[in-house]
Amino acid sequence: MKLSSVSPIDTCHLLSDWNSIMREQAIHPAHELLEEIDALRQAGLRLEARYAEMLDEIDPNYRASAKNLLHYLGVRQHDIRQLQWELSQLGLSSFGILETHVMASLNAVSERLNDSTDGPTTEPPSEPVDFRSGIEHLKAHTRDLLGDGRSDREVRLMVTLPNEAVTDSTLIPSLIEAGMEIARINCAHDDVSAWRQMIAQVRNAALTQGRSCRIQADLAGPKSRTGSIQAQGRLLKIRPKRDFRGRVVQPARLWVSGPDAPTAPPTPDIPQLMLHSEHTGRPWGSLESGTRFTLTDARSHHCLGWLIEQTTDGLLIGFAQTVYIEEETPLSALDPHVLSGRLIGTPVVPEEIRLNVGDTLILTRADEPGTAARTIEDRVVPARLHCTLEAAFTEARRDQSVWLDDGRIGALITANDGDEITLTITHAAPGGSRIKEEKGINFPDTDFHATALTDKDLADLADLAHEIDIVALSFLRRPSDVALLQDHLNRLDACQLGIVLKIENRQAFRHLPRILLTGMRSPRLGVMIARGDLAVELGFERLSEVQEEILWLCEAAHIPVIWATQILENMAKSGAPSRPEVTDAAMSIRAECVMLNKGPHIVETLRFLGAVLGRMEGHYNKRMAMRRKLTIADFD
Repeated sequence: MKLSSVSPIDTCHLLSDWNSIMREQAIHPAHELLEEIDALRQAGLRLEARYAEMLDEIDPNYRASAKNLLHYLGVRQHDIRQLQWELSQLGLSSFGILETHVMASLNAVSERLNDSTDGPTTEPPSEPVDFRSGIEHLKAHTRDLLGDGRSDREVRLMVTLPNEAVTDSTLIPSLIEAGMEIARINCAHDDVSAWRQMIAQVRNAALTQGRSCRIQADLAGPKSRTGSIQAQGRLLKIRPKRDFRGRVVQPARLWVSGPDAPTAPPTPDIPQLMLHSEHTGRPWGSLESGTRFTLTDARSHHCLGWLIEQTTDGLLIGFAQTVYIEEETPLSALDPHVLSGRLIGTPVVPEEIRLNVGDTLILTRADEPGTAARTIEDRVVPARLHCTLEAAFTEARRDQSVWLDDGRIGALITANDGDEITLTITHAAPGGSRIKEEKGINFPDTDFHATALTDKDLADLADLAHEIDIVALSFLRRPSDVALLQDHLNRLDACQLGIVLKIENRQAFRHLPRILLTGMRSPRLGVMIARGDLAVELGFERLSEVQEEILWLCEAAHIPVIWATQILENMAKSGAPSRPEVTDAAMSIRAECVMLNKGPHIVETLRFLGAVLGRMEGHYNKRMAMRRKLTIADFD
């Protein structure tokens, strides 16, 4: 029978025959499906009752959202994939998109199923949000935290400001013009003076352009990184670019400025040194274009260069060959009376520490320069590296895993005496993996109890609380970390600040529901998915699954999500995107905000990402997801 030929009476007959249809298709009778749905509703209501005291502390702006989150967690304590399949066979909602309006979805399907039964109907539970208001809550919370957004796309764009933003007066205006809506300051780098200069530039540029740009400061948190490595010398290597025939198409370039007031090079990719001479101030006068220079490099090679460009701030010198410049290398014009001096400011070249599977590495509590493995009197002395995380030396245990440099090197703890942690390398590249300074160290198996707020964080927060719009909490692990931040904001009379919770370790993921409920005591809240650290902490094979669960929970709580780590990283660094990262960037439309990191091509990358997201919003539609039981264990 065609649908167009069905009369109202025929429709009633069809509804009364649903049970037989379900039997033929091995689908449970309607009353059994109703019982399953009611069990899901009751699970959500039980959680709401159990956490009634927490709900009383939730900000009124988030109270309905908190109830919806608890209802969602109640549903997701069950594997409902079979129920989803059966409902979809009947042409009913399969709960594939229920995050923003959980109880409303359950009630609507129950009502449709009740129409097919003759049994008594029960009054459905009240709904904290309906289909429309649930989505509106998420949009409103996003506006409150991240600003109004743009007319051509809903996803906001955040950019990490590099330290060049302090001296380059054109960078921040260009970023805002290209679409930056949130400027991110990483308090792990630079200092309060530099941050305030960045803030002033953002405020002025946004005002000048008539645009909105909020400012987020990421607290450094308890960093877990490798320390410095013993130097083997100071050296700068520059080399020209050549075509396939070996002909120079771009000379090796060097920016030279005076030592008293060093200035930035014309572009960030040009290395910089200073010229120290007996003259005061700038050690040069007006030079003719093409003026020749000479130096003897570290290989005792005689190298000739020429003046490409001169400004009042410095000299741009080109070389046709590769040059190795050591500290204090003499540089002079062919006529030394025109210019002569010694080049200073060459970068330190640390020792190479290369680790192979089976090697021993010792992490030291003492802040001492790292050293490579060496043989002394037929005895092998293992490589040593300082670990900046004090808590590791009190809480890490034997047989727990450790990952270094974004998961490139894996190890197992064989001993910890409180001052040194001895590791045996279990994962490395076939030819060995090189470890450098300032690389991350993850302890995914260690249950840390230290607070996420360090003394430095508290000082930085006091300095910036009334100058920024959002503060991001780094390396949090439990709800008490969030509560501590809220207490300090209250003491600073800065409760108006938005809070972003960075989920970047195993403990934070495990405690995520309670972390969100604690965060919702504040009126403006967001979550950042720090995918780099999460991949290391939970395993790269689980990253996609974990990312999905965080997105689901935040959507149920109507909390905006910031999608972070390595978005279009190749393009920001080299100017050209790879195919996989374009696909990754397109998938970021599932979040409310996408964060780009710094790079020499960040402005072009920002424009590119804005165009990708703008086009995706015209096509994107959430798909049905199958609801097996959530893997988050620390909530019931």
